[in-house]
Amino acid sequence: MITWQVAVEGPLLRLDERVGGGLFGSGPAALTQVLSDLGGMPVALPVLACAIGYALWRRALRLAVCAALTMAAVPALVIPLKVATARQGPLTEAVNYFPSGHTATAAVAYGASALVMLALPRPSWLRRATWPRAWMMPVAAILLTTATGIGLVLHGYHWPLDVLASWCLGPLVLAPLWWVSCRSRRRSSSRTPSC
Repeated sequence: MITWQVAVEGPLLRLDERVGGGLFGSGPAALTQVLSDLGGMPVALPVLACAIGYALWRRALRLAVCAALTMAAVPALVIPLKVATARQGPLTEAVNYFPSGHTATAAVAYGASALVMLALPRPSWLRRATWPRAWMMPVAAILLTTATGIGLVLHGYHWPLDVLASWCLGPLVLAPLWWVSCRSRRRSSSRTPSC
């Protein structure tokens, strides 16, 4: 629905531009820039690379390959949408801003990292630890992705709908990796996980 509204320049697009116009420049510029950068390749990809490296170290090749392919799907999906909609950016004459590539990168990189780490058994030195690992990683991924989107809007890099569309796209791209990670957890654990 969001893409359709952007493509036909519907009423939701006009509302988006009014809301976005009121939000741009809100908050400290240095902080919104840092939050925006969380979705950049130099920040998000090394996080995923560490998770993939850990999966390879734990001999979870299928999981590592699926995580890498999941990340590779982001530009394969986002770039054609950007070109097809040719949406103008909020504070520029440039086009191809819909959906937000930084938000999609953050959603998939941090989400994939969380799924990979949850699928692998904890190292023996962490088994005695009582930290709530099962919920910490997904919550961290959601918080980082949300912070990226908020930073992009407040700094004026993207319209709110650009970010919202990428938030919707993230879970769809992550679904196959979620399935693979659930299967990996079942194989590596004697108890049945809640997937």
